[in-house]
Amino acid sequence: MMENAETETYDTLVFDALVFIINLVADQKFQHFNAVLETYISLHFSATLAYRKMMRVLTRYLEMQEGKELNERLMVTFKSLEYIFKLIVRSRGLYHQLYEGKGAEQFSAMVHKFFQRLCTLMSSEREDSIILAQGYALRYVPTILKDLSMILDSQFLSTLLKEFLQSLPADRLVKQRLQSLIAVVNSQLFTQPECRAILLPGLVLELQGLIHYGTEEETCLELLGNVLELLHQPRVGETRGDMQLILELLLRPVTQRVMILGQEHPLSSHYVACMTAILSQMDDTHYTTYIQAFPSHQDLMDYLMETFIIFKDLVRKTVYPPDWTVMAMVQNRVFLRAITQFAKTLAQRFLQGADFELQLWNNFFHLSVAFLTQRTLQLETFSPTKRDAILCRYGDMRGVLGTTIKDMWNQLGLHKMAFIPDLVGPLLEVTLIPEPQLQTLTMPLFYDMMLCEYSLRGNFSTFEDEIIKKLDSEVEGGRGDHKHKLLFQKILLECSAQHPFLEGQCGQFVGLVTGLMDRLLDYRAVMYDDNQAYRMRCTVNLLNFYKEIDRQEMYIRYLHKLRDLHLHYENYTEAAFTLLLHARLLKWSDETFSAQIQGFEAMHTHRQVKESLYNKIIDYFDKGKMWEEALVLCKEIAHQYENETFDYGMLSTNLQLQAKFYHNIMTMLRPSPDYFAVGYYGLGFPSFLRNKVFIHRGREYERREDFELQLLSQFPSAQRMKSTAPPEENIINSPGQHIQCFTVQPVLVEPAHFRNQSVPDQILDFYKANKVQCFTYSRPIRKGPKDPDNEFATMWIERTTYETAYRLPDILRWYEVISMSTVTLSPVEVAVDTMQLTNEKIARVVRQHCGDSRLSVSPLSMLLNGIVDAAVNGGFAKYEKAFFTEEYIRAHPEQQDRILQLQDLIAWQIPLLADGIEVHGQRVPEDLRPFHRRLEECFSQLRNKVEKQYGSRQLPKWGGGRPRSMMTLYRPTSSFKLQPMEAQSKQRSVKDVFVSVCVLTGKYFLR
Repeated sequence: MMENAETETYDTLVFDALVFIINLVADQKFQHFNAVLETYISLHFSATLAYRKMMRVLTRYLEMQEGKELNERLMVTFKSLEYIFKLIVRSRGLYHQLYEGKGAEQFSAMVHKFFQRLCTLMSSEREDSIILAQGYALRYVPTILKDLSMILDSQFLSTLLKEFLQSLPADRLVKQRLQSLIAVVNSQLFTQPECRAILLPGLVLELQGLIHYGTEEETCLELLGNVLELLHQPRVGETRGDMQLILELLLRPVTQRVMILGQEHPLSSHYVACMTAILSQMDDTHYTTYIQAFPSHQDLMDYLMETFIIFKDLVRKTVYPPDWTVMAMVQNRVFLRAITQFAKTLAQRFLQGADFELQLWNNFFHLSVAFLTQRTLQLETFSPTKRDAILCRYGDMRGVLGTTIKDMWNQLGLHKMAFIPDLVGPLLEVTLIPEPQLQTLTMPLFYDMMLCEYSLRGNFSTFEDEIIKKLDSEVEGGRGDHKHKLLFQKILLECSAQHPFLEGQCGQFVGLVTGLMDRLLDYRAVMYDDNQAYRMRCTVNLLNFYKEIDRQEMYIRYLHKLRDLHLHYENYTEAAFTLLLHARLLKWSDETFSAQIQGFEAMHTHRQVKESLYNKIIDYFDKGKMWEEALVLCKEIAHQYENETFDYGMLSTNLQLQAKFYHNIMTMLRPSPDYFAVGYYGLGFPSFLRNKVFIHRGREYERREDFELQLLSQFPSAQRMKSTAPPEENIINSPGQHIQCFTVQPVLVEPAHFRNQSVPDQILDFYKANKVQCFTYSRPIRKGPKDPDNEFATMWIERTTYETAYRLPDILRWYEVISMSTVTLSPVEVAVDTMQLTNEKIARVVRQHCGDSRLSVSPLSMLLNGIVDAAVNGGFAKYEKAFFTEEYIRAHPEQQDRILQLQDLIAWQIPLLADGIEVHGQRVPEDLRPFHRRLEECFSQLRNKVEKQYGSRQLPKWGGGRPRSMMTLYRPTSSFKLQPMEAQSKQRSVKDVFVSVCVLTGKYFLR
């Protein structure tokens, strides 16, 4: 080419060969020759005029008519453009050195002409292969910038580059153009402020449109990120104007895009990073200029609203992985500065008169609360090393924003009431953060709220209701502690001291809140504990507290929590009684029901909710086999169906359900639960158990040993007391835990409508173990020397009666004992008690066999054999030997009535045994007939003996039907004067005429 400098014969051929060689070296197989090529260009290439011919050929290619072959040639040429311009620049540099700068303008004109032809190519809108050539140009033109900037003016080159990029139609090769811009931004050219002034406006406008419509977002974000990263570097000169341009054109589109995409979108984190980077490089002047640039009051308000919402969402749920602490702290620092800047704008532009914007202020306060309560700023939860590192680098941002919140609240003036009660809960969240400086700054705002409402309404009940409701949910959620309670109490009482007219009411309010916090903290401490006693007791404490202070909504909330606990442990009876407390608060009316309770959202009247509750309660009672209680509710609902709503279809279903329950009562096996007295002794128990006795209701077939084992598993460090005697002082005051457990007997409360009535056992048995509040425990003791031949003579009983706070069963399976009384029974009284129980057992077993022929006769056989044989062989003969002697009677004249009563009971046992022998004879199988005859022989001897000594007794004969028992009003204590033993059978008192026995019970009443 240079050997024929005067002609152009070989220029194109040589150029094509050069392009071929460069593309060959560019191939991946020959990439290791790149260094050889660059060495050749920088050290061995020496053609000073080659640049002219190469520029002419290159420009000529661009001037040629379009065609598929030309476009392919252009693509190959563009691919080798970097090394072509390295040769051109090297040649021009050598020429410049040789001729001392001559030809500079000529070369600039040649480059300018090249770019003009390039722009012409780029402006084509044809859809054929030229689009590939345009894409290659966008990709490879930025590669020549580094070399051209060495010999051309940077601003001139930037202008040419700007025209090149803008010549492409807007909707054509968008991604390739963005990638070309990325290459430009990464070039040395973009680090020069004067070049950025030329290139950046077009770049920003390009990004503004694309981000707004969400086009090629990944590439846009990469370009914007590169620009922001470069502007953050110190070596790029003045950037204030550049940031102002980006701020004005890109900040809001980026912010809006974050809002549109949401936090789950994979690109959200990139947008947030760009938004954070923009905000981080803004100074006070930027903020002022940006705020003033909004054309209207409404536009500014819309922007602030958007920003507050986005900030709040981002601090509540970060778009970054949880372990990106540094990124989160950087974002927080930037957001904090922005919030404080926007707070000034709020106070200046949106506070006075008609300009006041409640929603905007509300969003500001909620954003501040979300910022302060975010997980990343809770430094107390971090390890000491991590906490110290954060404090050293970023400081504790909570105090700064706490001061801002306080200042903004104080500027509200008369507008404060607009934020009560809505701001009470968020502010409570802030004060529950365990940071003393922040708590000291924000707690006085509570008093200011109270003062505002009191000044307007004469009370602060709205504030009080809201703080109680929010305190419950916050403490249950894990916030707050005893330190917070004490600081709250101290600050509010100090504030109230400045206003004597409010001091009394404020003191009551503080007492209310601190009492609630104590209970809530206790509840939270055991909320996930396996100890059901703790959980249920704390729940009951809270619901009782809410009932006392008349907070019905919260009371109902904890009733349902207690119900759920009972269902978890399958305490269906207790769950029913718990839900019944809620049902009792409702009316059988069509009054609107407004409370928001889970599961009742579709119900709108009291009647609907109450009926639904009753149906659930009935179902729970059914599962707990408490059919008597279920029937009470069924009858109440039936009355509504029959007399109020006239829904005979539902009435029919209800009556069928009642019939089922009545049938269950008479036919279903329903074991009575045992009751256990449990004493919790020692200072190691919580205050609500410490040194107290509780009566627990056991489960069906639950033995004391099993109950005690389960109880001790809840208190693994407790020691079991072996004695049932009251504990000594050293145990009560010991630092440990001691548990005393023993079985107690419920005391039957006779229903009034059962008195003097014949009641089946199946009905009566329910009341022997349910609806009971008093319980007894008998502990044998001995007085005097033991008689080895007759232990009954010295067997005394210490009987303790326990009264609980409420009846059992109820909303708990246990209740505290509120009173205890102890009496001592003499040996004679013990004998009377034993005989009464024996007679009752005989009567009960006989009744059962009379009522159900399917029962096995074996239990009756064993009972009769044990009594009849024992008597023949000296059973109650030991009573006679111990108590019926003249020596004992003279020594214990005060026991005369008891001795007569014992004789009476012995006499009444005979007709009971006679009925038992008769039933046994009817039911005994043939192979046991010899055994039955033996029973009859023993009984005949026993009857003769007893009737001879104590007279004969006859049971009244009742009509046919099911065997029944009669509730007893009076257990007779015979008042006969003691007669000689041989004369007693002949001289019985006439009062025998008035004493009759209840069929098959062994109980008496005075007719």
